[in-house]
Amino acid sequence: MLIPCLACESRFVPDEYFRACSDYNRGLDLVSWTCPRCGNRDDLRVLPGELGFGYPHRGRYDVHARVRVPGLRRQRGDLRLDISLDEACWRVATRVRQVA
Repeated sequence: MLIPCLACESRFVPDEYFRACSDYNRGLDLVSWTCPRCGNRDDLRVLPGELGFGYPHRGRYDVHARVRVPGLRRQRGDLRLDISLDEACWRVATRVRQVA
């Protein structure tokens, strides 16, 4: 299974793709991802069996494109999102934002 970057169309094995995730926004249920090849940054929603890409709209995140990843699972924690596929698991932490 190879997962594409929607900007440059490079394809990644799941381990390389999910290791490029850097931040979990629990409020909007979004993961930040930066393409290791082109540097494009996307926000995405991890859903059972797929990744959802879209845009913030009226305080929500509207998914407009979906990439199927059979067997993909997710588990929300207090300050993280655990993503699992087959026997592998990746933990994406929530970046603690400082109050100004």
